Amino acid sequence: QAPSLSWTVLNWFFCSLPATTTAVYKQWIPNTNFETASNWDKGRVPCARDVVHFEKDKVVSVFVGSPHVLTDMYLPLNGEFLLAAGAAFTAFDGSWDPGCDSGGTARFTDAEHRSWFDPTLWQDVLPSGELRPGGPLFSVHEERVPCRYDDVIFQPETSFRVNTDSSQPVIHLRSISVMGQELNTPSSWAGYLGGPSAPLQFHGNGTLQVTGTGCPDKSGCACGNTLDGPRICAALLGDSGRQCPEPACQSPLQPLGHCCGVCGATIDLDFTPDFDLQKYQDKLVQELLSQPKYAGVQMAISKVHKAQTFLGIVSRSAAPLIQIVLIDDRAGVQAGTAAEQLAADIMQNIAQHGEALGISSGKMEVATGSTASGQVGSHPVSRITAGTVMGLLFSLLFLGGILFLYRKGKLR
Repeated sequence: QAPSLSWTVLNWFFCSLPATTTAVYKQWIPNTNFETASNWDKGRVPCARDVVHFEKDKVVSVFVGSPHVLTDMYLPLNGEFLLAAGAAFTAFDGSWDPGCDSGGTARFTDAEHRSWFDPTLWQDVLPSGELRPGGPLFSVHEERVPCRYDDVIFQPETSFRVNTDSSQPVIHLRSISVMGQELNTPSSWAGYLGGPSAPLQFHGNGTLQVTGTGCPDKSGCACGNTLDGPRICAALLGDSGRQCPEPACQSPLQPLGHCCGVCGATIDLDFTPDFDLQKYQDKLVQELLSQPKYAGVQMAISKVHKAQTFLGIVSRSAAPLIQIVLIDDRAGVQAGTAAEQLAADIMQNIAQHGEALGISSGKMEVATGSTASGQVGSHPVSRITAGTVMGLLFSLLFLGGILFLYRKGKLR
């Protein structure tokens, strides 16, 4: 029998005191720094005997952190050098340089293709900018790119160039930090956009807009990248030549916001105004994911909007729900089985304590290496299902028809 969590109505009440949603910080990884070896076609920083070549028609912003001696340098028509204290360029005087025996042309590589919506170019960090420690939590691909209430960090003492082409006219963010300065109001961001560096750093049809506000809903906020989902998957897969890992299950699950099919389990939760996403996530991590038997299981949990269906017809409206995605590191026929067991434990807890947690129902879907197709289970907590409603309606219509015929004298 799967163990249940020791959650009670009382301890959930005390845990449900008002709390703000935890801020998420995402840091842009690549840069256009002069001292970054990968920014040069030779894979090394130019030395004294080199001729540095920037394409004249390429727009570029380049941070220079130290002094450099060069033979010659060809500059672009539109660009800038951001010089740190002590940084400078001087001409090579022909003296011997032990680290530069043979010179040549060093070309600065093209940064135009780096897309805002490429999830491989972002990493989750702490507010200090340090890399967030790894753990049992992960994000679906759409949420690996900055979401509308996230804080974006471009590392101090770095230059960059990012393509903001988007399917949405405005890309909302809580804040953007550039060169160590956090811009967290619409006016401060507008001031930066009016400066000389912004047009060299950001290009594309998408407009970045800083709001200064975090997610106001304790049940969580949808990421807001759905319209750019195809662009995210194209950047992750199609444009790069990367491929999704081959799943070990025959009918992999396709979580909302994720580009690849997965083995494991998904749970869709309907919730009430009492639901607190951050507290529920913390409880799952502390009470379940920390158990030794779930080592190797990872979880993604977030609010999403899912298209509604009625009698098999997809509605234009989308309802908010909490999506839990569970995957594990098992292989072969065991793929997804640990995630399946964890999902069963979560569903059992929902059946027992769902009302206290602010969860009205949960629906589970499973795909493992030993199942031919997804298995579905659901646990309504305190609601009447759509099937029950339809049954009652048809019963009332049937009884109404009989009463009508009786009054007309056609039934005796």
